Amino acid sequence: MHPEPRGATPIRFGFLLLPHFTLTAFSGLLDVLRLAGDEGDNSQPVRCSWQVIDETLALVRSSSGIQVVPSETLGDAGRFDYLIVVGGLLHTGLSLSTAQKAFIRQAAARNVNLVGVCTGVFALMQAGVMEGHRLCVSWFHYWDFIEQFPQADPDLIVADRVYVSDRGRITCSGGRASIDVAADILKRHMDEAIVYKALRILQVDDASRHTAPQPLPPGITPDTPTVVRRAILLMEQHVGQALSMDALAGKLNISVRQLERLFKESTGMGPQAYCRRLRLRMAAWMLTHSAKSIAAIASSCGFADASHLGREFKAVFNLSPGQWRSRAGSPATLLPGQFSGPADYISEVFPGRKEFY
Repeated sequence: MHPEPRGATPIRFGFLLLPHFTLTAFSGLLDVLRLAGDEGDNSQPVRCSWQVIDETLALVRSSSGIQVVPSETLGDAGRFDYLIVVGGLLHTGLSLSTAQKAFIRQAAARNVNLVGVCTGVFALMQAGVMEGHRLCVSWFHYWDFIEQFPQADPDLIVADRVYVSDRGRITCSGGRASIDVAADILKRHMDEAIVYKALRILQVDDASRHTAPQPLPPGITPDTPTVVRRAILLMEQHVGQALSMDALAGKLNISVRQLERLFKESTGMGPQAYCRRLRLRMAAWMLTHSAKSIAAIASSCGFADASHLGREFKAVFNLSPGQWRSRAGSPATLLPGQFSGPADYISEVFPGRKEFY
């Protein structure tokens, strides 16, 4: 595709920033537009233009305290080619106003491309414009999403990749991945050399492909193959009902034999053994941090019953689940070396969470 000539209609972007939005997600995406949007280094909106919009022109506060002034009110959604909703903190409440919901729905009806960045995907779900579309959720907020939208089709939720594009909907896990999304969008409209120039200025060698995995699971080294990292993220998301090897390999678009080989080379064990390790680590955490019965914990972690959990648990920790629970807080609660650190890492990653569905 050739660059659009100067004077051609620019690609039009509207940014809807939700209260306590994530500044990195917003600024990373916007800077790619800025750098690719002009010839030279003048930051002029020649190839693309952008506006921050909202119901009013009141300041919108980011999660870091920096505030942004919208440049336009909502108006006609059809004036944009892309509507980008940037979310942020969930614990402060991520509720859309009636006007914001109506605007997002209007954009969908006018075939405007909708982009949900960070927890912006929650807003798109609230607006009711994601039905039947695959969507990307950060691994960090996967359980929050399941809890808030129990009606969502689990087969359409992706939390092992940095972003997903599906028929006019682009959803992104947030952070640095917003740069990947911006690059992907712009490559549809202009010469790739222009986009790569912008990435180089931002000190980004190349934008990740949409199949790139989200951040490393605990205990996994950076040189672990991408497909193994994605597989581990999928295992964590299905800890209560383990995927079959056929289903797991199918989601990764590889054969079971290839998946087993890569796991053995990377972790020293097969995928089924690794999955069992994850489930035992979750069980150890739940024994320490919840009042659930051992039978309930066994069910939550994908074991057939309390006896099944007990056999597996004692074989690894040399303690029964009941003994582990009674010694919570002692050195015994540190997992063996092959478990990559303490069971309590889950409390650090998911503070306040008590249920994993």
